[in-house]
Amino acid sequence: MSIDSNLPTVMTPNIPRILTIAFPILLAAAPSLTAEEHWTLGAESGISADAVTLLAGKDEYSDHIEMGGRTVDAIIEWKVSATGAPELNRIVRFPLLRQKKDDTHGSVKHAFHSGDDPLPSLDGKPLPDQKLVRVSIREGLTITTLAGTLEIRRTVFASTASAAILERWEFRNTGDSPLVISIPRTVEEVEIPAADGKWAPHLMRTEWIGAGEFSIAPGSTMPAGLVFSGREGAVGAVPADAALFPDIGAEWAARKALADRLDSAMKLTTPDPALNRMFAMAKLRTVESINATRGGLMQGPGGRNSYLASMWCNDNAEYMAPFHPYLGDPAGIESARVTFAWFAKHMNPDFNPLPSSIIAEGRGIWNGAGDRGDAAMVAQGATRFALTCGDREIANEVWPLIEWCLEYCDRKKTADGVIASDSDELENRFSAGKTNLATSSLAYDALVSATHLSRELGLPDERAKIYQKRAEELRAAIEKHFGATVSGFETYRYHEGLENLRAWICLPLAYGITDRAKGTLDAVYSPELWTSDGLRTDAKDKTFWDRSTLFALRATFIAGDTERGIQYLDSFTRQRLLGSHVPYAVEAFPEHGMSHLSGESCLYARIFIEGMFGLRPTGFRSFAATPRLPDGWASMRIGRLHGYGGIHTLDVSRSGHAIRLVVTDTRENVLYDQTMPVGAEHAVTVTGNRD
Repeated sequence: MSIDSNLPTVMTPNIPRILTIAFPILLAAAPSLTAEEHWTLGAESGISADAVTLLAGKDEYSDHIEMGGRTVDAIIEWKVSATGAPELNRIVRFPLLRQKKDDTHGSVKHAFHSGDDPLPSLDGKPLPDQKLVRVSIREGLTITTLAGTLEIRRTVFASTASAAILERWEFRNTGDSPLVISIPRTVEEVEIPAADGKWAPHLMRTEWIGAGEFSIAPGSTMPAGLVFSGREGAVGAVPADAALFPDIGAEWAARKALADRLDSAMKLTTPDPALNRMFAMAKLRTVESINATRGGLMQGPGGRNSYLASMWCNDNAEYMAPFHPYLGDPAGIESARVTFAWFAKHMNPDFNPLPSSIIAEGRGIWNGAGDRGDAAMVAQGATRFALTCGDREIANEVWPLIEWCLEYCDRKKTADGVIASDSDELENRFSAGKTNLATSSLAYDALVSATHLSRELGLPDERAKIYQKRAEELRAAIEKHFGATVSGFETYRYHEGLENLRAWICLPLAYGITDRAKGTLDAVYSPELWTSDGLRTDAKDKTFWDRSTLFALRATFIAGDTERGIQYLDSFTRQRLLGSHVPYAVEAFPEHGMSHLSGESCLYARIFIEGMFGLRPTGFRSFAATPRLPDGWASMRIGRLHGYGGIHTLDVSRSGHAIRLVVTDTRENVLYDQTMPVGAEHAVTVTGNRD
């Protein structure tokens, strides 16, 4: 079953042509997205949709969602009809089981189709036709149907630790008479031959947990479960690994406990429930993607391309490493340390480029697009990570890599003072010239953070002065080299010779260079770039990547355009959380079929941390904060925000025409309480605790 053909296509806002001609200013300020909402917020968490809403005017509804655990990842393609059983295609990947070609995409994968499942019987007969009741998503994908008087609630979720995707079934008798359910003892195994594997053949296994015949009294519920697992071994031989026979209840409790723990850490509270909900779900999608590999904990972004058991300079170092200290998840912090340790192995005295990614659990590298500005990505992510962790040991650990990367960037400086690279993170899908705005913007931000970090480490003051001077010179060079009028907007030319707009013109704003903020944001939200699915990558192409939209939204708040920012953020959020492909930010379209990469969910959360709350690390126990409180909001809060040596709560509230910021620790001691004009930067020093 292929679901991709049912995904939404990129559409420009449906606005009459006369408005485009007569009211260009109104057009730029028009509602950003126009998607129909199919889902609603769950009563306590997650999202849900009943059959009437989900199937309104349609014979069926289909979508796909990604989920993962330490040793498993899956894309669940699902389809439901007004009458009939759910149709599921579970594309399960096992990062520790390797294909013969042990490359970036080399995780063993297998599709478990629901049409092949051994099904229960009811009163000695096949299950009668099912009718959809509702679908909900939080810790997993739950589909509830009715088969006569039998309600079937099945939840697909990833094991937190084992190499398995699980389905938790609950049978509830809604009638007046007992029902007899028979769960088959059938075990099905499919062999992937040794010739297709790196080390061994592999067995893909489907098995019921809780097989047997059971009577369900009226009003009672009975649980059971399906396990879809993978391990080394061959049919008819003694397998290298024992088959999994997990406790479905315990597995479900572990999955719920993970979601609950993440929900309570770094908890966002705003007047907009949709923002709060997508923020919470983004944390789960980010953390669940960390793989336990032979090379250490590696955060695999996932997606259709099976980006697993590997690390990238952009996804891991630039996107996710600066996020993990704020969430305080030990596995996230460790995965960032592993990332930087692996890239540090590739420092060299000749200053040849870093590889773009470490692949196959560390057994190989990929550098197929040349130097993408990878050293700038690593330095930018590592400096923010070290400062926010507030841990001198971690900072000393990553500092040599930071120094090397900054020196590499300095050696790539052109006569115009900007940083040259062969390509950018889009890896030649679009032109990047010899110098692009992304690489120089990243290098600038890394230099700013390195100025703070070198002082925190007690290095000679001359070192900080050098980095500060380089940052100032690079900022001036970015303005002179890239600053331009493009399509009538006072913004940036993405690379030399390019005369059309690119989504990445927002990057200087994301890193505090706001000299061209108005023209850049007008360009970003103009019909040339903005579509019903966020930003086009290039004004002359239909392709979009959510990551550029997520950076642009963060940049909008950093630049102080709060009202435009909240309008577009709210629309984007409702599109991704409650629209036709839910509930996370996606990678790209048409490429990769809008995969739920974990890095994009991380970037969504960073809109709030670094955009709306305006946090920027300045030391092991200090940060700058420039809160951006929308006009219609009285307050907003992030509770149990980790980092800077402790756990803190940030409360932002309106005080007349000014903004009040209060920072407290877990014992409710007030560490900072100041009221300042809108747009003013708060210099916060904390001495929090670690409980």
